[in-house]
Amino acid sequence: MTDNSSYIDMLRKFGSDLGLPKLNVDELLQTQRKNLEALGQSAKVAAQGAQSVAQKQREVMEAGLREAATLAREYKPLGKVHENLALQTEFARKMFDIAVKGAQDSASTARQSTTDAVKIIQDRMKESFEEFRASVRPNKPV
Repeated sequence: MTDNSSYIDMLRKFGSDLGLPKLNVDELLQTQRKNLEALGQSAKVAAQGAQSVAQKQREVMEAGLREAATLAREYKPLGKVHENLALQTEFARKMFDIAVKGAQDSASTARQSTTDAVKIIQDRMKESFEEFRASVRPNKPV
């Protein structure tokens, strides 16, 4: 069994014999490490975005419950029908406004976190291609 350095040397010789460009294995390993770090960072940003969306949805639910509690306190079953209807209509309008605003906020947060996560990967891909390009050198004639 051979150690890694002799295996890498054997691959380099094999590539050289075939006329393949020389590769700096250490640079390629460093590039892959950076790629994995970028994936981890992207996943972290996406997870934080998901937490923010969940928080916004919780806030919408709490606001809705507060409005429902207010309606329940102000509701007078023996009151005038048109007053009760007006209270119920106002409650429905407020609930609709809260739901729409919450959906817009959640969608905006999700969109931004997705954009941020994708940008991390895109930027790393660009850097990776540049690093790869720099690490590939044509063989010099012997």
